[in-house]
Amino acid sequence: MSDLPAPIERTADGDFVVRLGPDERDLLRRLTAQLEELLAAEPEDPSLRRLRPSAYEDEEVEREYRALTGSELESLRQENLRALQETADRDRLDAADLDRWLAALNDLRLVLGTRLGVTEDQFADGFDPSAPQAYELAVYAFLTWLQEAAVEAAAGAL
Repeated sequence: MSDLPAPIERTADGDFVVRLGPDERDLLRRLTAQLEELLAAEPEDPSLRRLRPSAYEDEEVEREYRALTGSELESLRQENLRALQETADRDRLDAADLDRWLAALNDLRLVLGTRLGVTEDQFADGFDPSAPQAYELAVYAFLTWLQEAAVEAAAGAL
């Protein structure tokens, strides 16, 4: 196990401390901006399919469901991405901020994982820095690590 502190931990007063370097914070801002742009410019991009799984097998019912909820879900997704972007430099988050981080991190991981074709056992044999798309896979691993820390911190608040 690493002796390094978790990147996100719950404080005694119920907030959450964030321990990230400037490069990591910059990466989060860039990734959220890129996903916001993709959502706005390319709503049918195949890498977004995991963000919008079908709720119903019946196509007509699915269309009705999307018509009723689609814009609300997209608006919430955009809000969460903007919240992460705007709070990326903070050293402390409240519970609402952490919830928005979790939602945005999840969306970032889903899209990047879809683009990279990440499988459940992707890192079973460790990380190969010479692999094709090593940088992108490292970013995916970073997002996973950060999301896991945020989940653990949030669970500690329960």
